[in-house]
Parts: sequence; structure tokens; C-alpha cells
Amino acid sequence: MIRRLLASLWRDEQGAALTEFALIAPVLLITLLGLFDLAYNMYTNEMLQGAIQQAARNSTIEGAASSTAQVDAIVTRAVQAVGPQAQLTFNRASYTNFTEISRPEDYTDVNRNGTCDGGEPFEDANGNGSWDLDPGQSGFGGARDAVLYTVTVRYRRPFPVAALIPGQSETFELRSATVLRNQPYGTSEQAAPAVGACS
Repeated sequence: MIRRLLASLWRDEQGAALTEFALIAPVLLITLLGLFDLAYNMYTNEMLQGAIQQAARNSTIEGAASSTAQVDAIVTRAVQAVGPQAQLTFNRASYTNFTEISRPEDYTDVNRNGTCDGGEPFEDANGNGSWDLDPGQSGFGGARDAVLYTVTVRYRRPFPVAALIPGQSETFELRSATVLRNQPYGTSEQAAPAVGACS
């Protein structure tokens, strides 16, 4: 009798699909939300890249310094069309040429320890009187200057992946940058770099 009962229970498959779905549903849901979040972030990044390229080209023409707010508004509108609550931060740094971008000012390493120590001479490319890891000057710069245009976008994730996937934050941050040279609308006002001493 018990043997027949156990055999019939073993063959009974009623409710098996529901049980299997209940086991797989959480994993499926997390996977789908993760894919939706990834796709949304990639699309927002593409919109940001396109808007930055357009804005950077508009920034290189003469007189662009007076229309900073309008140029930044173009990028803001393009990104907020995808993420209405996105917060954008803009930064422009100018350099006399492309090779100076994010490169420390040259110095003579007298004691050969790899740092600019007190008294060692350095080339003051940005004219601020101190040795810098990045010699860029804030703003548009002058004619023929290379300008690094960086935009940081921060927004709340539209999908609740932070609650479901460990290690994810509720906000997401994108950063995109482009470098263009200002049009040669005049003579560059950059003076020859001065020589200083490390402190």
C-alpha cells in the first residue's frame, strides 16, 4: 500500500510548472532589470557623446566664450530628453597644445627621486607660479589652444537594480570628454612658459 502511494506521488506532476516558475522567476526578473539598466545607461552615454561632440565644435569658434550657457544648454537638453532628472556638471580646460593635456609640467629632477622637490627648476606652462600635475587653465583659452571639454552626468537609476543586485548604487554617473583645437581666429595670447622652482 505504502509502496503504491509513493509510486503515485513520484509520478504526479501537477503544479510542477508553477513550482519551477517560482524558483526561476527571481533570477529572471533580476536578469531582465539588469539588462534594461545596462541598455538605458548605454543609450544615455551615446546621447551624451553626441551632444558633447556638437557642443565642443560650437565652443571652438570665436566668441564662444560669451555663449557658454547656451552651449551647455544644448548638452543638457539632449541628455535630459533621456533622463529628465539628470544633473550635469561642465568643465573646460585649455592647453597650448594637445601634448600638454593631463600631463605634468616639465621639471628637472635633480635628485632623481621622481618628484618635483623644493628648489628643482620647472617650466611654468600655465603661469600660476607653482608646479602642477595638470597645467590646464580653466575656460575656453585663446586662438589655437586645445580645449578639453568634460561633462559629468549623474542620475537616479530608472530600474530598482540597487535593491536587487548587491554593490549597485541608486545613482549612476557617466563622464565623457572630448578635445578640440580652437579655430585660428587670431594670434594666440599664450606667453612663453616661465621657469620656476619647486616648493
